[in-house]
Amino acid sequence: MSALPEPLPTALGLAAIGVPVLPLRAGKAPFGNCRQCVDNACGGRPNMKNAGPCDCPGVCHAWAAATTDPAVLTSPAWLAAWRRAVCVAYHPGAAGLTVVDLDDPAAVDWARTTLPATRTVKTTRGQHWIYRGAMSSHNAVRPGVDIKSTMSYARYLGPGTGTPTALPDTVRALALKEPSPVRPAPQAVTMPAGPGGGECPHRTPAYLARGIAMAEQRITDARSAVHATVYRTFLAVLSTHGRCGCLTDTHVARLFTAAQAKGETLRHCTDAWTNARTRLGL
Repeated sequence: MSALPEPLPTALGLAAIGVPVLPLRAGKAPFGNCRQCVDNACGGRPNMKNAGPCDCPGVCHAWAAATTDPAVLTSPAWLAAWRRAVCVAYHPGAAGLTVVDLDDPAAVDWARTTLPATRTVKTTRGQHWIYRGAMSSHNAVRPGVDIKSTMSYARYLGPGTGTPTALPDTVRALALKEPSPVRPAPQAVTMPAGPGGGECPHRTPAYLARGIAMAEQRITDARSAVHATVYRTFLAVLSTHGRCGCLTDTHVARLFTAAQAKGETLRHCTDAWTNARTRLGL
């Protein structure tokens, strides 16, 4: 019998202890949906809230593809993905865990003085602090800090050091927004054109075109933290052009297409766009 392709042995070991796993491709992003599942044409995983099978045998739906089933992990379609994979990811929330992703030394210093000690894992630029207990995932809760739990994935970078402790209220509080003034109900992703047939009233059309192109490139160039990059890029575009009515369906579609090319699902794109609009009060 031939040897299992890397990093499948690591994934099988994690699955054996109840941690749902999935492969990540180059760029540390999930594999894109197959043709049958593109744009969730298959109906997606159950409400996109729980890991579980769909009719597609492949590694589709990003974090929702994570599984502990060895028969799925070693199926022909998954073996093909593992042979191309660069690392293993897991769905923290489905394993009853929350990962506080600290993306730089300043964020690590903040955690050391603010959060209770728990298991820590070194990352390329910072650390993952892993707690027992699941919560909703949120990006950019403070500078250099993301929360990965339900409906998200985290790279597996080794067992780390220390023992996971209970998820503290301090971390849960990071996801709570401060009360804000009454604002209009969130609008749909499609934004109406402003005066002048969609031309920005305070900038030239060339400024908008250049901004959209730069936003696409920023997403395309992301090598890690793709979720966070997409959200921050959407936030930047909306902060500049979200109130003047110059964004059109075409502009939004270009940003979504760039994000989906990096492995994001349409649901992820829609959630990131909605979250950015909500944060800006649009």
